[in-house]
Amino acid sequence: MTDLFNKFDMSQSSLGQHADYIEDYFMFPKLEGELGPRMNFNGKPVLNWSLNNYLGLANHPEVRRVDGEAASEWGLAYPMGARMMSGNTVQHIELEREIASFISKEDVMLLNFGYQGVLSIIDAVVDRRDVIVYDAESHASILDGVRLHMGKRFVFPHNNIENLEKQLKRAEKIANETGGGILVITEGVFGMSGNMGSLAEIVVLKEKYNFRLFVDDAHGFGTMGATGAGAGEELGVQDDIDLYFSTFAKSMASIGAFVGGDASVIKYLRYNLRSQIFAKSLPMPLVIGALKRLELLREQPEHKENLWKITNALQSGLKENGFNIGTTQSPVTPVVLSGSVAEACNMVYDLRENYGVFCSMVIYPVIPKGTIILRLIPTAVHTLEDVKETIETFKELKSRLDDGVYLREEILAVTK
Repeated sequence: MTDLFNKFDMSQSSLGQHADYIEDYFMFPKLEGELGPRMNFNGKPVLNWSLNNYLGLANHPEVRRVDGEAASEWGLAYPMGARMMSGNTVQHIELEREIASFISKEDVMLLNFGYQGVLSIIDAVVDRRDVIVYDAESHASILDGVRLHMGKRFVFPHNNIENLEKQLKRAEKIANETGGGILVITEGVFGMSGNMGSLAEIVVLKEKYNFRLFVDDAHGFGTMGATGAGAGEELGVQDDIDLYFSTFAKSMASIGAFVGGDASVIKYLRYNLRSQIFAKSLPMPLVIGALKRLELLREQPEHKENLWKITNALQSGLKENGFNIGTTQSPVTPVVLSGSVAEACNMVYDLRENYGVFCSMVIYPVIPKGTIILRLIPTAVHTLEDVKETIETFKELKSRLDDGVYLREEILAVTK
């Protein structure tokens, strides 16, 4: 027997074991200044491609004004208590109704946080008799929710519809034996690769198998579809999504989340979603701020148009210059390169310190060894000049990577 906490020193994670030299720089970096394409990092100005501020609403003057007025009028304490007890308001109900109308669902339930919400939705919807079938590249919140499921679960390779059908056959056999049901979980837009879930193909399988579909569309809401209502709207299958989830943390540039579906299902969730029943209600400034953001999303389509102008310029420019951006179908832009973790660190250090460009670095164990992803998130407030500067920088960086400039064991040892 040993002290429970001893393992923290003996067995750090693949990334945690390097914390002495990557913390505060590669992991937990501190961007400073006003949110936007130009910020400060490590004491220097950088062109920033690492904010999920898709529509540029974080610093929209109307948003800032409403946020400030709501905070001044209500403070962050109101309403006190969980919504079921003492934390419900007319404004919370109004926001739910407005979102439900926007995403074409009968009803919507507000959630304090996306991660907690997804976990709790899965917990509330399925029990030990039910079977979950989920995409292998689902977000961590989905994976953690699935882990907590006490019944059977089957995973299918990312967007592999043939394999999904195999898993549905297995799930159907078990559900018939237990008297349970089947929940299929996928995403509208996958945040790492940027590609869309095969929602249309999954929906077709409903004709052969009896299952319900839960879609996490955190990156699709506000960015995809004619009105910005998300991946379901983009693919023409919004009505076939039984539970539609998204967060305010991306296009809405705020805190909070929601889940939409049939009124009877949402009513059930209101009385069974433990992460909401036992949590304080979403503070009033966030609710009023979300109403304003939704209004802008609806009434000012130019934000989404600007986002896609920048996205198309960035992605086409990268491809024209020989960069691999995978299978993205959304603003999420992964630049896929080959190299070790040490090379990735040296390259990103060079990128930030000497070229003044900041983006997220994705390395093993999140992705396979030998692969580096530099993930760019374009926004409506980036410019075409930002795009041009970034592509030129990446061309130089790729040449240095290919020439072995970053092939050295020590980290942070690169000078331009």
